Amino acid sequence: MTVSDVKYDILGIGNAITDILARVEPAFLQKQGLTPGSMTLIDADRANTLQALLAPEQIMGGGSVANSCVVAAQFGARVAYLGKVARDDAGKQFTEDMRGNGITFPSAPLNTQVFDNLPTARCIVMVTPDGQRTMATYLGACTCFTPEDVLPDMIADSSIVYLEGYLFDPPHAQEAFRRAAALAHAAGRKVALSLSDPFCVGRHRQAFLDLVKGHVDILFANEDEICALYETENFDIAARHTAQDTTFAALTRSGLGSVVLHDGQMTKVAPVPTQVVDTTGAGDAYAAGFMAGLTSGRTLPECGRLASVAASEIISHYGARPLSNLWEEMGF
Repeated sequence: MTVSDVKYDILGIGNAITDILARVEPAFLQKQGLTPGSMTLIDADRANTLQALLAPEQIMGGGSVANSCVVAAQFGARVAYLGKVARDDAGKQFTEDMRGNGITFPSAPLNTQVFDNLPTARCIVMVTPDGQRTMATYLGACTCFTPEDVLPDMIADSSIVYLEGYLFDPPHAQEAFRRAAALAHAAGRKVALSLSDPFCVGRHRQAFLDLVKGHVDILFANEDEICALYETENFDIAARHTAQDTTFAALTRSGLGSVVLHDGQMTKVAPVPTQVVDTTGAGDAYAAGFMAGLTSGRTLPECGRLASVAASEIISHYGARPLSNLWEEMGF
């Protein structure tokens, strides 16, 4: 899949978030009433309380699709991003981080005359010794992403428009997704979606199903997310439903690798073995590698291999951004 008349290979649309990573013990999560492996939405006071109890390992630009954009850019893809930040230090840091990674970021900061003066979002990522991450997210300015923030020229200039499931909570963000999908298809572009989180899927199952069936060309999900979408604990059943509802999906299964469904055919992709340190961003990296491969004209097995290498690199260290050159990892 290569498109010569576009400026960007991938346009990400998602929650623009500052990530705060810290190591914790399982007992800490239990004491704080947090479900291991989940993403919980919190308010500003709760975010301040949690952050005060932790010793951060890293503070960096983040958000699921923003992380995908950074990884895809490392693979040589031409990448742009739309997301909402405030006119504060965190918003400035996020903007500089994205642009410093070679990503076009044209979104205007939050208009405080229209919205409350919300700060830039932050996600407190708590990593237990087994590498699992539990996230508590204050969305702040992210909740103010509206259909007006979907820039038609950017959509038309992008081969794949990649939507973040985490952004699906506010009703006007759902409207923004549908507008982005409509603009993309009118311009002959593809729409990709990440389900992002099983709890997010549970909150909006029917809306997600409608989006997948009617607006999405490429679906990314892990085993828990796709099973949540189809209300089953059996992956094979969920995969069959997926194949009925969309012609293209990449479903990850942790240590079992991944499965790519395309036009009724199934391709199994082996995982790349590594020492698991922190699973934060594994799915984001997988999607990035896959789309970078797809937009550069690679075969589906090659796309799966790129995706698996990217995910393997990410989970081998703390944080959701690559520490090594991913092209070198692939031997290019």
